[in-house]
Formats: sequence, C-alpha cells, structure tokens
Amino acid sequence: MSDRMDRIVSLCKRKGFVFQSSEIYGGAASVWDYGPLGVELRRNVADAWWSAMVHARDDVEGMDAGILMHPRVWEASGHVGGFADPLVECKTCKRRWRADHLDDSACPRKPSLTPGAHKECEIGEPRLFNLMFKTFMGPVEENAAVVYLRPETAQGSYVNFLNVQQTSRQRVPFGIAQLGKAFRNEITPGNFIFRTREFEQAEMQYFVEPGADDEWFEYWRDRRLAWHTEMGVRPEKLRLAEHGPDELAHYAKAALDIEYEFPFGWQELEGVHNRTDFDLSRHQEFSGKRLMYIDPGSSKRFVPYVVETAMGVGRAVLVLLVDAYREEEVAGENRVVLALHPRLAPVKAAVFPLVKKHGMPETAAKLHEALRRARIPSFYDQAGSIGRRYRRQDETGTPWCLTVDGQTSEDGCVTVRDRDTLAQERVGLDHVAAWIRERLE
Repeated sequence: MSDRMDRIVSLCKRKGFVFQSSEIYGGAASVWDYGPLGVELRRNVADAWWSAMVHARDDVEGMDAGILMHPRVWEASGHVGGFADPLVECKTCKRRWRADHLDDSACPRKPSLTPGAHKECEIGEPRLFNLMFKTFMGPVEENAAVVYLRPETAQGSYVNFLNVQQTSRQRVPFGIAQLGKAFRNEITPGNFIFRTREFEQAEMQYFVEPGADDEWFEYWRDRRLAWHTEMGVRPEKLRLAEHGPDELAHYAKAALDIEYEFPFGWQELEGVHNRTDFDLSRHQEFSGKRLMYIDPGSSKRFVPYVVETAMGVGRAVLVLLVDAYREEEVAGENRVVLALHPRLAPVKAAVFPLVKKHGMPETAAKLHEALRRARIPSFYDQAGSIGRRYRRQDETGTPWCLTVDGQTSEDGCVTVRDRDTLAQERVGLDHVAAWIRERLE
C-alpha cells in the first residue's frame, strides 16, 4: 500500500472506523470489523443509497432475500459451473495467487520479484477455483445437504421477480433493490477493505422490455455516476470504463465500471450491466415455473431484460474515506481532516464547554442531550484545549463544533465552527437543532 493508504488505515484504527477482525488472535485474513464511527458511516452510505434508489422513486421496490437459497438457484445462474478464478500455487512457498494477477503480486521470498521469478520457486499449472463458500443445511454433512453462502444478492431478486411485481402492482419497467451480505472466497483479497471475503452489497435489478434495454443502460450509467458526486466524491477522481467484447461476463450484452482513482490506481467502485434475459430465462428453465411478464394494457408477453447496478458498500466507504482525507496547515499547525459530506458524517456535531466552570459543562451537556433527542448524532467533549478538541473532531469528519462560552449565559447562543471553512457564527441554543437540520437537508 502507498504511504497515503497507510495513513488512512492508521486513522481508521486509531479513531474507531475499522478494526482487523479477531485481532487479539492474530486476525482473520481480509475480514474487517466496523467500529463505532465506521458502522455509522457505512449505515449512512447504505441509507443514502436506499433513499435514492427506493424512497425517492415510484418504480423501484425493496426486498431482502435469504442468504441461503436452494442450491439449484446457483446451478441456474452459472455460479456452480462457471464462477471460478484460475489459481496457481508455488510448490516451494505453498502460497496461492490468481493466475491472471501474477504481475501485480509479490514473491514472499523476495517482494521485489513477482511469484515464480525467484530461482528457487516453482509455479504449478493453473487450475480453476470456485469462489463460493460451501456449507451444509441440516444435521448431516452429505452432498445432498450442500448449500452455498450467496456470492451476490441479485439472484434473490430474479427468483422473486413475479412475487414483487404482482404484490406491488408494478408495471415494466421497474426495479428491485436489495442491501445485504454476500460472500466470495477470494484468492487474493487485499488493499484494506477494498476486496474482502465478506461484504455488503447494494444492488438494483431493473426489469425492462427487450428493445428498451440500451436506453435504460445509459440512464442508469448516468444516474449512478451522478449519485457518487452528490455524495461528495470529486468528479475528477471518477471515470467510466466500458468492458470490451473479451471482458464481458457470459450473461452480459454490455457492461461498464464506474472507477475511482485510489492511491493504488484506478479500480472499480460500481458496476452497471445489461444482463439481457439470461437470468430470468435460466431460472424459468431450471425451475419449470414461467417467469414471463404480461402487460395489463396490451396483453403483450415477454421475459424482461435486466439492467443491473451493483456496488459494494464497504468499497464505497473506502472511496469516501480516501477522497475526504486531507492534510493541511492551519495557523501554523498541521491538521488532518475528513471532509465527508455532512449527511454521511458519523457524528454531525460536537459540543464543547469552553472551560469546566461557570455552568458551561451543564449547559453544554443539556445541548448535547437535546441534539440526541432530536435524532442528531452528537458528541460531548470537555477534555483538553479547545484547539485539541477541534482537531480530534476534524479527524473524524464532524462538520460542526458547538462551543458554550462565557457569552452564552448572556445572549443564549453558542459559537458554531465549520469544519471545512473554519468560519464561526453565533446560533441560539434553542435553534441549534433546526440550524443543523436545515444544512443537512
């Protein structure tokens, strides 16, 4: 990782965004636990996505499918037979890598070399490695009881297509959105929370009439790119990367990635795919159940095409952390700041008494509780100098600091300091919650 990424990872551990899973036992490889601030940031990202995709639209419905599904689902989708990466193993080091990622990997014996380049190493022939986690349903571990942890949420939307369409009385075009955990036994996970074996997905499957799919593919491409900038990501750090004919998945007519320029290079943030009628047709074939849409106006019958948007919530969190991280000099001192969009910041306001006397702690504590009752996440801090308290909140991305000072008892106001501009203004104690809500909305 780059030096910048090292500093971001250190900040995440120090401030309670992300911890190594099972750290006291030496850690679980590429599994991460979200701490008090991290879980709030991740929840805010997921809520913002859900609000934009479901609550703000009449043509997208939400659902939550089970993680464990009938094993035939994964046969129909092609995951059992084709969801595999080419794997190679060094017979000397006993380490494994994806065969198509050797140029980006390092030899354990000599990190300056790629795997197999060391004279004492011997790389075996590539073999396919299925990425799905297997488990067993029921008390007996036998082949008939094999089930899989889902590698994506999408299939739950496909097998429930008619259930959702009929109960919600939707007409094509319409979408089904899901937020939920998925699992992939990645050979080479890494780059902090960028690629992990357990992750949360935000996926939407939009069902359209064949022939209208190209138009909707372009619509969702533009809409999803715009959403990331609305969340505060710098536009110059985003780009579209279309998949060439030799890169397309077996089910795709067209696909592109919305990429972000990480410290370790341009990488996928979100995918937009035209999956045609592959999934519904396969499930119709394997289940023997008709998954055809009948238009109530024209009685036209067809198996819909699907335009999919798919984003990893943890990956979006990493983009926000990287994009918001700043190191700058203020009044001759260095400060680290996370310039997160206020809607996404884990804590919206920090409340400080200027000193620990003259009734200031009591007034500050009452303001803190009032903000909590107003469902505005706030933090109370009376330890250290006011400058140190500001710096601590800058590091965690808190947009506003509220200071109760000697003038508060006279004018009933607090000093509000803005994280980004450092500007200060006086706001009445009774109006602070409304002042914050106005800016969040």
